Amino acid sequence: MGASGWDYSVPYQEDLGAAFEGLRRRVFEQRDYYWGPGDAWLPEEEREPWPESEEELWAHELVQHDGTHSILDIFRLIGPDDEPEIGTVKPVTEEEALHVLGARKLTRADVPRFEEFDHWRWYGRCAVLHDQRGEPREIYFWGYSGD
Repeated sequence: MGASGWDYSVPYQEDLGAAFEGLRRRVFEQRDYYWGPGDAWLPEEEREPWPESEEELWAHELVQHDGTHSILDIFRLIGPDDEPEIGTVKPVTEEEALHVLGARKLTRADVPRFEEFDHWRWYGRCAVLHDQRGEPREIYFWGYSGD
């Protein structure tokens, strides 16, 4: 199948960790992820029901190998000075935004250029997006995962 790009936006809150955890919860509850064993291409009698917990999801061998092609493949928010590892999401700092895109406070209009930030498979990024007055309005998460 190959890796999939994914992106999400949530209303701004000061606690990035809480925003990240809330987003993961929402994606799981809304079934907004790839669940191969229950995919519509399978005959109905061969489909497995959607998992009732993340533990059940990750216990499935196919998910362990292929992932979910979503933020659910990312397990931990790291600090801006931490080295990224598989399964982590790293925030964009104002300094990085200035260096890469020429602006300290990013807006929704900057999103198409986010490919210029470093990114790898099985790794995510997040950035606070501001309105025209420079007030934070949303947190944008994006990354690539899945096989």
